[in-house]
Amino acid sequence: MNKYKIKNIKLICFLILLLSLKISKKYYIFFKCCIKYFQYYHYLDKKCLSCPKEVIFNGLNILSSEETLNEIIKKNRSISRFNDGEIGLIFGNGIGFQEANKLLIKKLRKVLRSKRKGLLIGINIPYNNRYLNIYNSKTKQFYINWIERLKFKLFTLIDLNKKYYSSMISRFYIEMEDKSKISFYIKKLKQLWDKRDILIIEGEKSRLGVGNDLFNNAKSIKRILCPPINAFNVYEKIISQTKKIDKSNLILLALGPTSSALAYDLCKIGYQAIDVGHIDIEYEWFLRNTTKKIQIENKYVNEAYGNKYKFGKVKDKKYYKEIICHINN
Repeated sequence: MNKYKIKNIKLICFLILLLSLKISKKYYIFFKCCIKYFQYYHYLDKKCLSCPKEVIFNGLNILSSEETLNEIIKKNRSISRFNDGEIGLIFGNGIGFQEANKLLIKKLRKVLRSKRKGLLIGINIPYNNRYLNIYNSKTKQFYINWIERLKFKLFTLIDLNKKYYSSMISRFYIEMEDKSKISFYIKKLKQLWDKRDILIIEGEKSRLGVGNDLFNNAKSIKRILCPPINAFNVYEKIISQTKKIDKSNLILLALGPTSSALAYDLCKIGYQAIDVGHIDIEYEWFLRNTTKKIQIENKYVNEAYGNKYKFGKVKDKKYYKEIICHINN
């Protein structure tokens, strides 16, 4: 098959994909540029500098973090979150603690497009310009550049007609420009597990809530410890062990992109599962009143400079009693 036939097949597939997104007539004109320059895929950003992506992304219906929390609390919803790391994985780019596993990529695509009842899909609220100003200048510029660089691919991934929720519910401190209301937000966040039995599924060095009072209002805590690197490799083992737990337990997930997939599959079988990601580290940074992403003693912090792999033993005996299972690669 010659290169021209391959190019035409790719173009047809791309057109089908655009049509499947059910793009309104109001926005479809903007995609003509994508179609026109499809053959110049590698030069797309240069060719499409005039693309009014702000108009397109500002049309997205994305609830704020506070509105998302209210939905989860009042209606006992589960949530899968898609930040830049998860989106990057879908596009084949591995991150520090998770390789670009083909099965995981397929699963994440499926979850992102899911319409499962009871499951909220969270995406970066910076897609929408009205939320950009809540971030500090460094974070704001990161997202502006990120969307500019990936807009072509994002158009094929995001459903313009879907209601999305905030993926930033557990990213409440370090990147915020105004930190004056963080205390009130944390009180709202803690309502998620107030007086509830919780199961934390985390990387073995994440140690959520250890050394702080984040989960002090929970009724009880159980933990399943998983590999800190490439947790998706033991995905079926995690599901199998979780099924042994009563469905009245609230499940909190902190396993990187694997959490997004787990929230979907656990919701599917009747659990309430919340992908909480960096919630503990954000809380630790808040308690320290730091303005930089710093290492936290005896906890894995992938985004901070310094030695990420130097860990001491947890001194709290209660922590070890909470561990019901330790899954290894």
